[in-house]
Amino acid sequence: MSFLDNLESNLKDLESGQERDPNERKRRDSERALALAAAPWAEKLKNSPYTQELLKAATHAGFQVRKRVNMAWLGTSLKLELQGRTLALSPTPEGIVAVLSRDGKEEQRLPVGLEGNAGELIQMWLG
Repeated sequence: MSFLDNLESNLKDLESGQERDPNERKRRDSERALALAAAPWAEKLKNSPYTQELLKAATHAGFQVRKRVNMAWLGTSLKLELQGRTLALSPTPEGIVAVLSRDGKEEQRLPVGLEGNAGELIQMWLG
């Protein structure tokens, strides 16, 4: 059996396996509904002046301790990392949630208002 025949066979097996699982479709539909409900908040997070202020404040805080703040957009979430500390801003259907973690352990979960002061969130994150 050639490589392409084997690959085609494996793909057919995967497709038929997904068709047999009734919970898979329900799970995908619920994930899609959740993503659609959070979409307006994701758009606000990406385009708000609060986010720009937050990134600026994080860069300034990193400069003060002579460390680089790693910043990344992962899908619709914004993730900041500095010296084992992580701040993740994620849109939800109810609004935006900030998750503060240290060494991989979640310490605090806060709702974020895009009208507030981003510097205060950075101070809470870096303590």
